[in-house]
Amino acid sequence: MSRPTISTQMRRRACALIAAAVVLASPLHAAEYRFMPEPTYTPAAAAEIYKPLLEYLSKTTGEKFVLVSAANYSTYWRDILKPDVTDFSYDEAQFADYRIQHSQFVPLVRRAQATSYTLLANADFEGKSPRDLLGSRISTMPAPSLGYALLMQIFSDPVQQPEIKSGAASWRDSLDILNGGEAEATIFPTWMLETYGNPGLATIFTSREFSGPAILAAPNVPEELRNKVRDALLNADGAPELAELLLELGITKLVPATAKDYAGDQQMLSGFYGYK
Repeated sequence: MSRPTISTQMRRRACALIAAAVVLASPLHAAEYRFMPEPTYTPAAAAEIYKPLLEYLSKTTGEKFVLVSAANYSTYWRDILKPDVTDFSYDEAQFADYRIQHSQFVPLVRRAQATSYTLLANADFEGKSPRDLLGSRISTMPAPSLGYALLMQIFSDPVQQPEIKSGAASWRDSLDILNGGEAEATIFPTWMLETYGNPGLATIFTSREFSGPAILAAPNVPEELRNKVRDALLNADGAPELAELLLELGITKLVPATAKDYAGDQQMLSGFYGYK
């Protein structure tokens, strides 16, 4: 058998290089991007809830999206102070502004519906003011969630504060603690009252409105991908596979987000350790 000519060897090598390039460009080698939402659910629940979104973004962008879950708000806040732990985030106003101002995250979209929190109490407190809750137990998610931060503004005097029970695993859990008699009050996302509210509870106080939670991209995410993600999310209300997720998150529509939407909201974090 005669040896291959040099030109034949070169053709074979070229074909091998082309084949390798095709493999590397295939979806099997898509880049992996991390998505980190606020820990308003346990990690196990978050994995189930956000799975459709990760699959949707992977399908529409051609990249791979994976969930990064923080165990609680304490570790979430620690991770925000180390911004290289995620590529995308889903944050309430105070965290969104902090990421934008301190870590140059880029806001992509936000929930069109504004956010506020309502201080609820059992029927015995009907017609009362927040001051009447001094000495009572108030359930909430841990610091520095927006609900907890608002409680610290309502009860700003450290000498005169109610007992803050901040061990709730979700906002629904916080309401269950009140309904179960383990607390006399709770601070609760106002938008959730329509679905989970108890008409027998007294409304004591409702906070000012903040721009709805935002999905942001880290500054190292390529602009082309940021644009793909933004476009995909702006069309999310037309994706049937996301219907349950959007309902769970209280999202009727996603709209473009800007830094101006959250300007100044990081001040809600100023009383918490690590803020600078």
